[in-house]
Amino acid sequence: MTVFSRLIPVLLLLLVSTTTHAGIDETVDAFFNDYLGWFASLIFTSVPVGGADFPLIAGWLLVAALVFTLYFGVVQFRKIGLALDIVRGKYTDPNTKEDGEISHFQALTTALSGTVGLGNIAGVGAALAIGGPGATFWMILVGLLGMASKFVECTLGVKYRTILPSGAVSGGPMYYLSRGLSERGFGGLGKFLAVMFAIMTILGALGGGNMFQGNQANAMLVSTFGLPDGYGWVVGVILAAFVFSVIVGGMPSIASVTSRLVPIMAAMYIAMSLVVIFGNLGQVGPAFAAIWDGAFSAEGVTGGFIGALIQGLKRATFSNEAGVGSAAIAHSAVKTNEPVTEGLVALLEPFIDTVIICTMTALVITISGMNASPYTGEGLTGVNLTAAAFQETADWFKYPLAIAVVMFAISTMISWSYYGLKAWTYLFGEGRVNEIIYKIMFCVFVVIGSSISFGAVIDFSDAAIFAMSIFNIIGLYFLMPVVKRELASFVARIKSGEIKKFA
Repeated sequence: MTVFSRLIPVLLLLLVSTTTHAGIDETVDAFFNDYLGWFASLIFTSVPVGGADFPLIAGWLLVAALVFTLYFGVVQFRKIGLALDIVRGKYTDPNTKEDGEISHFQALTTALSGTVGLGNIAGVGAALAIGGPGATFWMILVGLLGMASKFVECTLGVKYRTILPSGAVSGGPMYYLSRGLSERGFGGLGKFLAVMFAIMTILGALGGGNMFQGNQANAMLVSTFGLPDGYGWVVGVILAAFVFSVIVGGMPSIASVTSRLVPIMAAMYIAMSLVVIFGNLGQVGPAFAAIWDGAFSAEGVTGGFIGALIQGLKRATFSNEAGVGSAAIAHSAVKTNEPVTEGLVALLEPFIDTVIICTMTALVITISGMNASPYTGEGLTGVNLTAAAFQETADWFKYPLAIAVVMFAISTMISWSYYGLKAWTYLFGEGRVNEIIYKIMFCVFVVIGSSISFGAVIDFSDAAIFAMSIFNIIGLYFLMPVVKRELASFVARIKSGEIKKFA
């Protein structure tokens, strides 16, 4: 408790400082830039390819997705019907008691709430501003491949999870890295990978899954509704109060909220996109033609074909987090005695996140023509480019878009609070006191993130999130034969009639 007793006053001091000293953001940012900037530079190391910079971490994720796709015989396409049946409860026996806390659907929405976020709005805008419409094609392709990565990690998450005496679940890469590799005779390596993964998860949760979300939500509210600057802490306190009210109840409370929030926010955003698309039907054909031509064109965008490929690859991998391992933490809490069922459910995530929602954003931007000069030449990129594309159809779109941004931010914070919590308790032990300390700390960082501007801090936390994939994917390569056996056994028992389908 000595470390914790020292930690809380520091966090409170930071919170007070955000409301009294505007210069703290420059001080904090300078610290991260001067002393930890090397970490972000290392994780996002790029090499020149065809006139564009190729981030090696994106290649690491892409190669894994391709390996898993081939190793499991394109399971994401062969078994998508089975995955949909499992989500709908067709293979859930109401008379059988299963370990876990939440349903398949709730596990899916909880994980989706962590990936369907600002990246679907801002990230796609950035990708198209640099890579052109062709980036959309490669974004879709990489998203489809990433479905296999989610299948592997989430199957393992359930197989090696821990059921606590209270009935609560702790699971995710920390557990399958340590236990799974130990079973295969690599206990020391597994423990090292698990600890490093947990550390990166906590850092990523507090930064990219927390502070960045609050910061962007506040910025969107200020710009849309003309709120005065300097009151981000008020927005932060409101967001923190809501987040705490949800996460204090644990996974059942989180799943209850996300199972309602995710369908609403996804439907709202898709509906907005469809209004733009149907309002410009004459532009849909040319938009798809631009996407196809741009995917293979050697001219017209930064780096030509390579530039479009790289931007699509980056957006897909950075958006759905396939291979990062975060979603496996949420899926581990599902009620099931068959680990592979949740792997099948999880493969739907990249399809929803990248293939549907990110593609909707790309179509809106392409139809509007806002990704072309002179707009990008005027500095429109990211969320500004996406907002401008919606407003090209109707200016009032800025209001529902602002609401969508806030909803996306809240949902991401809720899910990442759980990811960070499970990493925290893995390192420091299960227990009510440890959980409360973490949850208070997380909410304090919500206020800090909403109050001040960061650059290097967010770069560092983003690097931590993608560093998670380094430790996670090493373990997945060791453990993918385990998943293959689970899949073969489950499918065989369905065919034999041992596992029955319920109406």
